[in-house]
Amino acid sequence: MVVLFNNKKPILCLLLLATLITLSLGQGTRLGFYRTSCPRVESIVQNAVNSAVRANPTIAPGLLRMFFHDCFVNGCDASILIDGASSEKTARPNSLLRGFEVIDAAKRQLEIACPRVVSCADILALAARDSVVQTGGTGWSVPLGRKDGLVSRAADTANLPAFNDPINVQIRKFTDKGLNTQDLVALSGAHTIGTAACALFSYRLYNYNNTNGPDPTIDASFLPTLRNLCPNGGDGTTRVTLDTGSVRNFDNSYYSNLRNRRGVLESDAALWNNPATQTLVNRFLGLRGLLGLRFNIEFGRSMVKMGNIEVKTGTQGEIRRVCTATN
Repeated sequence: MVVLFNNKKPILCLLLLATLITLSLGQGTRLGFYRTSCPRVESIVQNAVNSAVRANPTIAPGLLRMFFHDCFVNGCDASILIDGASSEKTARPNSLLRGFEVIDAAKRQLEIACPRVVSCADILALAARDSVVQTGGTGWSVPLGRKDGLVSRAADTANLPAFNDPINVQIRKFTDKGLNTQDLVALSGAHTIGTAACALFSYRLYNYNNTNGPDPTIDASFLPTLRNLCPNGGDGTTRVTLDTGSVRNFDNSYYSNLRNRRGVLESDAALWNNPATQTLVNRFLGLRGLLGLRFNIEFGRSMVKMGNIEVKTGTQGEIRRVCTATN
């Protein structure tokens, strides 16, 4: 009979057994997941993203936003990619997403190189990282091993962070997903390469809160620029850059615009109008007297955290043959 208290080996064996059980159940992602099963996965996805972004730079923010919208709805499980009359893809917050064809292209190549091995969820996680690198940002190591989800419902998108969410609502929505206030401010920095339709913020320019005037938090010298881009009663689909002067570069100038009260979306402007998030904005700008935060580094860390929201692993999901439908 083995005496566990007097022999370290059995204890080590039990710990090893527990680890193996955990891995078999698929708890969590890890680096190097496809090292032997599909060693070219990262280069294949990277090539697909780079080719697409060179042809159409708006694909980069599209892929980044797609990953965000996927992870915040039932976890990072590629449910955003599924076609269907009432799938997530059809929901109003996702109506302007772009870049689906890039994920499909990468999946087709991976199915040739490594059939039924790489999940669409992992492709999307890699593509989000590669879109940042392609626009001048710093890359990060992406833990992999997600399975693809089996369900995609438009109704589940109701709690996605919205363009007009007050700061307390934004913080709550992030907290509900295991993300803190610094993650909120860091991940909002993705808007450095983003655009928004006039329909999402023009209410701030003309009749804010039924005042018959603009949102008073908008810089007065910036207001005419926005009004010229989005005339009252004009085309609501016209797109405006969220980081004035630096929309093609992944950098921290987005935070400078917030400080200068040039946040385009109300949810962005709210980051400067709240003391806690304003402090973090200033830290990302490295202002004197504050412990600085390196935007590119912290953005990558927060992306890894977000990429592990409610992931399906082990027997919880599947590896889709195509990203637009379950098997």
